[in-house]
Amino acid sequence: MPAAALRPLSVGEILDTSFQLYRRHFTPLATLVVVCYGVPLLINAYVESAGGAAAHLGLVLLNLPLSIVLGSVAAAATVFVISEAYLGRGMTAREALLRATPFLGRLIVAALLLTLLVGLGFLLLIVPGVILACGLVLAWPALVLEDLPSATAGLRRSWSLTRGARLKLFWLLVALSLILFIPYMALGVVVGIVAAVSGGAPAAGAAALVSAVLTALIQVVIYPLYNCVLTVAYYDLRVRKEGFDLEVLASTLQPA
Repeated sequence: MPAAALRPLSVGEILDTSFQLYRRHFTPLATLVVVCYGVPLLINAYVESAGGAAAHLGLVLLNLPLSIVLGSVAAAATVFVISEAYLGRGMTAREALLRATPFLGRLIVAALLLTLLVGLGFLLLIVPGVILACGLVLAWPALVLEDLPSATAGLRRSWSLTRGARLKLFWLLVALSLILFIPYMALGVVVGIVAAVSGGAPAAGAAALVSAVLTALIQVVIYPLYNCVLTVAYYDLRVRKEGFDLEVLASTLQPA
């Protein structure tokens, strides 16, 4: 998508643009998920098919920090791929990973702070949690695309950028949640069928294995879409509030 296409977008247009970017750049996006989530997903599949978390508590505890670290890298790398594509450029999965790695510490701290703040907000009658989630949801794109010096700077930037647009982000997140929920509904149906067909003692193990494998496949397919939407929403707000489209246009003009 050329930079000239930058303009204010509605909720529907943000979703449509995100789907277009996702389809056009599926290969590097899926590569990032496989590279970053491959080992954690395989560990999770093994645990689910071999007795569950209670039987492999040590492996589960080891997989948790591994998932957080690799997930943070995947999120940043995905944002870079989508950002470059949205601005009319290209980036390989390898280039995105190299750019994302230096942000690892800041991303992990931002994720922990966001989880804590939103969790506390939900304890306060839910509404504050929703407001905080909508106000801080763009911390990841802001942090990596603007190379902010700290996790708190990313959270502050998101809070400032989303001011006056949090209701729009709420509906955007609701629509995205519904879209992402459909594959998991289908997964539940498939697992139920497997359990019913298998019957007997092996049914639970077979259903758990199928569930783990299909969950891994679903994450590979749909995980990048979430960051696609956040990245496009980030640029939409910058265009609306900061004239980012004019800034990009000016940067492309050759001096007379």
